Amino acid sequence: MLLNLFNEMRAAKVPVSVRELLDLLNALKQGVTFADMDEFYFLSRAILVKDERHFDKFDRAFSAYFKGLENLNQHLEALIPEDWLRKEFERSLTDEERAQIQSLGGLDKLIEEFKKRLEEQKERHAGGNKWIGTGGTSPFGSGGFNPEGIRVGDAGKRQGKAVKVWDQREYKNLDDQVELGTRNIKLALRRLRKFARQGAAEELDIDGTIDHTARDAGLLNIQMRPERRNSVKLLLLFDIGGSMDAHVKTCEELFSACKTEFKHLEYYYFHNFVYESVWKNNLRRTSERTSTMDLLHKYGADYKVVFVGDAAMAPYEITQPGGSVEHWNEEAGYVWMQRFMEKYKKLIWINPYPKDTWGYTASTNIVRELIEDRMFPLTLRGLEEGMRFLSK
Repeated sequence: MLLNLFNEMRAAKVPVSVRELLDLLNALKQGVTFADMDEFYFLSRAILVKDERHFDKFDRAFSAYFKGLENLNQHLEALIPEDWLRKEFERSLTDEERAQIQSLGGLDKLIEEFKKRLEEQKERHAGGNKWIGTGGTSPFGSGGFNPEGIRVGDAGKRQGKAVKVWDQREYKNLDDQVELGTRNIKLALRRLRKFARQGAAEELDIDGTIDHTARDAGLLNIQMRPERRNSVKLLLLFDIGGSMDAHVKTCEELFSACKTEFKHLEYYYFHNFVYESVWKNNLRRTSERTSTMDLLHKYGADYKVVFVGDAAMAPYEITQPGGSVEHWNEEAGYVWMQRFMEKYKKLIWINPYPKDTWGYTASTNIVRELIEDRMFPLTLRGLEEGMRFLSK
């Protein structure tokens, strides 16, 4: 059964191996969880996923797998022969129970009575763990908790608890290990370079070694020097979630390239527009936030600032206090952008939408006006133009 779950994980690019699958099967064999979809979800995620940035991929694969099982169960309902159910029922009865059934008028009479009670239980059912019912752990029934059960009828209210867990997707962190689709993004970023030798002397200085050795009459005098690095300091702020979901792959490629090209790189996330706080980890964005004012004080004016977002939102999200769709912001978004513009002279906005579509949204025009039209499309040419501006 879990082989298909394993295949869904691999198809969703979750880096799971056969070793993890065997560990999950062993945990189920040891009875770590039983007949509880929530517990099975968290158990399988804990075993199969080793890096929390893959949680979003796991949720999508998990949801696809169990939706497939639900569809399969609907077909199985019509395939279970009534004779099989009767024999299975009779096989598990004790002699005393058989006698009680005969006293009630036989099995047919019992089934008829069961159907009547099942209709009465549509509103309320105390739960069960053996036969057809609602809200129990039976492998046959409706609205129960058995993850491998077959739903018979629709008398019970489906719990849907675990589905809410994996379908309520969180914004995910961008994957900086993604394999780039093209090296040209890196080449475009290399326009923003300013090399300097700083830090500890860890690199062999061949010319200096030869010079000092000659001065010391041939006695070897090894000279070291700091490694030559790109000294540009870059602050990246990514719009995440909502309409940006369609651009995650491209943003991951950009993020991965920046991690490679810039030694001094800092990054944060925001949703739609920047307000009084930003965050580093999307999985903890409600509890671990960084004050935007602290960010402005922490990173000096020598940083180059790049906002990455589609700038597509309701205009009031920028112009009005309380305009944020996620919380109440005391100050309008444009006030915070003005503070960024006052602090950082080298600031641009990278937009993943084609440039010829920017005029269709009023918010994009507002953003362009706020940043003095320093918006560039997320294309190779747009990146080159943006890096050229930052390097002036």
